[in-house]
Amino acid sequence: MHGVTRVASGAALFCAAALWLLASPAAQADSFAARIAALSEPAGYFDTDNLISNERSYLHVAGALEAAAVPGGAYIGVGPDQNFSYIAIARPSLAVIIDIRRDNLLLHLLFKALFEIAGTRVEYLTLLSGRAPPGAVENWRARPIDALVGYVDAAPRLTPAARAALDARIAAAVRGFDVPLSDADYGTIRRFHRRFIDDGLSLRFHSTGRPPQRDYPSYRDLLVERDRAGVPRSFLASEAAFQFVKRLQARHLVIPIVGDLSGPTAVRAVGDFLRARRTPLVALYASNVEFYLYGGGRFDRFVDNLGRLPLADSAVIVRSAFRGGVRIEPGYNSASLTQPMGALLDGYARGRFRRYTELLAASR
Repeated sequence: MHGVTRVASGAALFCAAALWLLASPAAQADSFAARIAALSEPAGYFDTDNLISNERSYLHVAGALEAAAVPGGAYIGVGPDQNFSYIAIARPSLAVIIDIRRDNLLLHLLFKALFEIAGTRVEYLTLLSGRAPPGAVENWRARPIDALVGYVDAAPRLTPAARAALDARIAAAVRGFDVPLSDADYGTIRRFHRRFIDDGLSLRFHSTGRPPQRDYPSYRDLLVERDRAGVPRSFLASEAAFQFVKRLQARHLVIPIVGDLSGPTAVRAVGDFLRARRTPLVALYASNVEFYLYGGGRFDRFVDNLGRLPLADSAVIVRSAFRGGVRIEPGYNSASLTQPMGALLDGYARGRFRRYTELLAASR
């Protein structure tokens, strides 16, 4: 669950990043850090940590993502590592992760560091959860996700010395990305990692001042979730899925930025970036951000921003719903839905989708 609210103090660090970009040599103009600075806008606030998704139904759209995919396409999404599963399914040539919370950028720098350090998915999952990888990790490449989950659940946490060494490796990897960060930012990255370690695979989505809801899935639940055909499809469910995302990360083609989907510059800058690369968008994962955009003209601005993106004919928007009259299947807390992007833009131009419930009714 993600939201859009007021601009916060992240603007100062955004300005620092922009000044760094202007001062950088021409040779760095297309670096990972420069792309983040060029595409981002000032941060805002929302009252969740969003370390993991709270959408148990997220893989119900796997078939629609596969159908939308075209060679050389692009992907845009909000929030945490749910995006990696969508990336592994849609197989884009690049991905942009956009979120109004600057903390989401820091979280993705943690994930990127772990992709760099880990050679295989079992290493990634054990390092994320602060457990020692098993011996002979190559023997784990073909094992099912249930086996990886069982190993992590039974494995002891790293010793304090081993954890300190891992912290140092992560910090060194993050420094290597050349993104301008403060000491407080590095502290936030360590704090996020500590949550994954302390809670293990029982970690749940958290909202400030509110305990986790009973029906929120754990990280364990999300990892073993299946698509509508009954196939595990998280990015850690197969070595091929993990390695696809790892290759994109290694080429700096999973780009986390700070931005509001209805904001004045970030989405438009992403559109210019994709257009310059002749890369059409195939999927945009909006979670339930649209719910928060109705009112004050923000949904108008959101649709206008979408219209400035270069779209593949097959492009879809992926949304989640926790309310609004949609059918939520037994055992699930949300409904994950898709709509052709062209249908959204054309319908809105004709006066449709002025209410959130109407938008959900047009989704499948």
